[in-house]
Amino acid sequence: MTVSADQLAKIALDAGALIMQVYATDFDVERKDDSSPVTEADEKAEALILSALKALDPDLPIIAEEAATAGNLPEHGSRFALVDPLDGTREFVSKNGQFTVNIAIIEHGKPVMGVVFAPALNRLFVAASPFEAWQAETVSGEGVPSENKRSILSIRKAPDIGLTAIASKSHRSEETNQFLETLNVADIISAGSSLKFCLIAAGEADIYPRHGRTMEWDTAAGQAVAEAAGARVTTTDLT
Repeated sequence: MTVSADQLAKIALDAGALIMQVYATDFDVERKDDSSPVTEADEKAEALILSALKALDPDLPIIAEEAATAGNLPEHGSRFALVDPLDGTREFVSKNGQFTVNIAIIEHGKPVMGVVFAPALNRLFVAASPFEAWQAETVSGEGVPSENKRSILSIRKAPDIGLTAIASKSHRSEETNQFLETLNVADIISAGSSLKFCLIAAGEADIYPRHGRTMEWDTAAGQAVAEAAGARVTTTDLT
């Protein structure tokens, strides 16, 4: 069975609702081996997403952040799901709202479908295919927004006055600052998690440079959304 984009969106909304339940509590924060934070919300959301995906398509391999970090990597072929149940755990811990649920479908090494949901901001971004992406405002308890409540995502033309760059809230480096100095940048805004990809897709920013460590589950769903909206995700040497 092929999982649809709306089904992925429903799973992301359910995971987001669970995350917000934890968000409202005085939750504990633990540390992984790399010193990055992990919370009860990460683990509960991942369990929910994995269970829901397996119910929809038992044969679909799934790679998820917390399980992979623990060394549990399933065999996967040309098509699999790639999940980050809570991207931006630092944002979650600091309670600034800029964290996301991320679910992507990968085919032959490329994200072809993806969902990014920011539950604290009520913003849902969906790449239904490599050529179609939309966003919608969500309302708790109402499920996936209907088609008449969705707006098509499309990148904007670079403004003549200069680019708006978007940079990480938690991982901005001096190398990033130096790179931005080489561009015609008029404004720099900060955002957390995979929201950066989505704000470019929505025409709210023009470029997102990232220098340093990242993982595929952090970027896959956001890349699907950005590319479906017309953006290009590449290395600094354009390869």
